[in-house]
Amino acid sequence: MSKKVFDKDRYFVIKNAISKELAKFNCDYLFLKRKCMITLYKTNNLIPSIHNLGSFEDTQVPNTYSIYGDYAMEVLLETLKPKIEELSGYKLYCAYSYARIYKKGDDLKRHTDRMSCEISTTLNLGGDSWPIFLEPSGKKGKKGVKVDLSPGDMLVYRGCELEHWREPFKGNNCYQVFFHYRDVNFCKDIHDGRPHLGLPKMLDYSGYEE
Repeated sequence: MSKKVFDKDRYFVIKNAISKELAKFNCDYLFLKRKCMITLYKTNNLIPSIHNLGSFEDTQVPNTYSIYGDYAMEVLLETLKPKIEELSGYKLYCAYSYARIYKKGDDLKRHTDRMSCEISTTLNLGGDSWPIFLEPSGKKGKKGVKVDLSPGDMLVYRGCELEHWREPFKGNNCYQVFFHYRDVNFCKDIHDGRPHLGLPKMLDYSGYEE
């Protein structure tokens, strides 16, 4: 893989980006966080506002557990950056991580991402198999390319340019985490507007000094 190839194809797959053991650890970790979220809601009749517990309020995939900027996921975001830089040929800033535990019946409509997802990845952590589709030609409405990922495999793609989607999920659970990066040559919005990784998005950090 080289920058020239990535610029042409705009996606590639890294097999065994992380080990199956590490994928399972993170899968179990997210499962426990979701379980804690459900228990707190049922026993205290509230949705915890602590950002690192996650939520079920993702409008893109309703009533599905998701978490932005989880500490463990942000560490993986940073850890995998050198490998993605090596294979893509781009020097990158980390933007943010976002994880979901998809459930039966979920789908993901055709879409492109916001600018913080300039170079995106989806990493399969475990659960039932569920392919992702993308359209590398950039032409909307075409059938697209089907990509199957095993636990530990990661798809790297131009999230703002390529339409990507998932058809209705027939399994029970699928654990995926998305890592998003920006090209250092064209971006000054480091960490998705946060002072550093691990922080929530929707806060005012204007008074922050390192």
